[in-house]
Amino acid sequence: MSKIACAAALLAALLSSAAPAAAKQIPFDQATIAELAAAMKAGTLTAEKLTELCLARIQAFDHAGPKLHAVIALNPKALEIARALDAERKAGKVRGPLHGIPVVLKDNYDTVDMPTTGGSVLLEGNMAPDDANMVKRLRDAGAIIFAKVNLGEFANGNQSSMGGQSLNPHDLTRTPAGSSGGTGVAIAAGYAPLGLGTDTGGSIRGPSSVNGIVGLKPTHGLLSHDGIIPLALTLDMGGPMARNVQDIAVSLGAMTGIDPADEFTKKSEGKFQKDYTQYLKPGSLKGARIGVARDYMGADPDVDWIIESAAMAMKKEGATVVDVRLPKWFLDSATQVVFTLYPAEFKVQIADYLKTTGPKYPKNLDQLIERAHAYNDLRPDGTGPNLTRWRYFTDVEAKAVSLDDPSYKAMHDYYLPMTRALLDGTFAKDKLDAFVYPTTTTRPEQIAAPPAPPLGSVKSPRSLANLSGFPDLIVPAGFTTDDLPVTISFFGQAFSEPKLLALGYSFEQTTHALRRPVNTPVLPGGMIEVPDK
Repeated sequence: MSKIACAAALLAALLSSAAPAAAKQIPFDQATIAELAAAMKAGTLTAEKLTELCLARIQAFDHAGPKLHAVIALNPKALEIARALDAERKAGKVRGPLHGIPVVLKDNYDTVDMPTTGGSVLLEGNMAPDDANMVKRLRDAGAIIFAKVNLGEFANGNQSSMGGQSLNPHDLTRTPAGSSGGTGVAIAAGYAPLGLGTDTGGSIRGPSSVNGIVGLKPTHGLLSHDGIIPLALTLDMGGPMARNVQDIAVSLGAMTGIDPADEFTKKSEGKFQKDYTQYLKPGSLKGARIGVARDYMGADPDVDWIIESAAMAMKKEGATVVDVRLPKWFLDSATQVVFTLYPAEFKVQIADYLKTTGPKYPKNLDQLIERAHAYNDLRPDGTGPNLTRWRYFTDVEAKAVSLDDPSYKAMHDYYLPMTRALLDGTFAKDKLDAFVYPTTTTRPEQIAAPPAPPLGSVKSPRSLANLSGFPDLIVPAGFTTDDLPVTISFFGQAFSEPKLLALGYSFEQTTHALRRPVNTPVLPGGMIEVPDK
């Protein structure tokens, strides 16, 4: 090679090595956690800046503007924690993909640095002795526990005496659903990339659906119940809520593992994963067998049309789609069983939780009722007694049987195993990888609508996952003619999260049905630079 050629080759190599990597500008609240981490690695974003951007959206949309009423409390040390995590990154210590990522929590997760109230003024100011297990694992992974958000009080309903009524950012007249409605609103509105909810009868999945985001009710026992205010531990599960399937997968692996404080997690031994992102492959629908649970369709033509379109999209990707029907006796009884187990367990388990609170707080259901009857104050923000929820305390007291009562034991010891056997048999019979159905069978309800039918009178697909303990992944599927979000559920057998995440990711990458809420636009200065793959 000539000297000139050698010099040219050397110059080209130097220019190539010095050339900056291609980058793109995107709204930070639309970025995946992986994109945010890549921006931090590239030096175009810091955890402190990301936290400031999240705070700006809360100021613009929760405290002002549409006043969504999603946030109950902000962590006063959030920016300090973010700066410390930035210093760790600068020193070469990166804890993992969640390093420097802000997270919002439904306010029934214990935290040492913010009160845990269950959304109730009856527990206002309550400081937990330690973090909930899931929260501790997120902190250890480098996440910033950023805010506590509104919920249906004591994880029931869709409003609270601490936070009032949250509003759906897609339509301010519509419910954000419950009881993890504050988390659903916060994620849809871009207050944080990741949030945690809890689910006893659909409380992660309903808010994920009507706010148009992704959510996961995990297999019972995959994540710990420790440090979460209980509703009914047989049915309860905490889980992640985010804007995309990838972020659900990233966060899930950070929270799994056996917890000595929760015997239910023993079921996950040898079955939990620490990295669920390895299963996210766009072509995963090819060759899959998907069952459409038709029993949960027919309530809203727009919702049905979107689910039919989703099934067609999966067929186009190479999936085999078949109809699934469940027995009438199960459809007629499932939701009622949920709301029979719940009072019996809540009466006992809430007393166990209240033992961890300070001396000024109620210590059992009777004392909660007594305190509620005596409370008639208005808070400075105008919120006050949550009479609907507090009256339900009395209903629970009246309906609760003891845990050794034959009616409770019949449901707990026989109906629940029978449900698992029924569903496992249905999966085996049709060789299915997943069921799908509309997560919410109708579009989001008007907040001012008449009261819903009595609990247990509606056939809800969401009871499948709680009664069986099986996982349910929620993915945006489209919008109604009045621009309201509709999601599809991917429901699988116990510990089938890898398969569900693969199918959900493939569907998401095919359909791209996520949409920014009209009431929470991009703010000035809200763009960030991320490396372009």
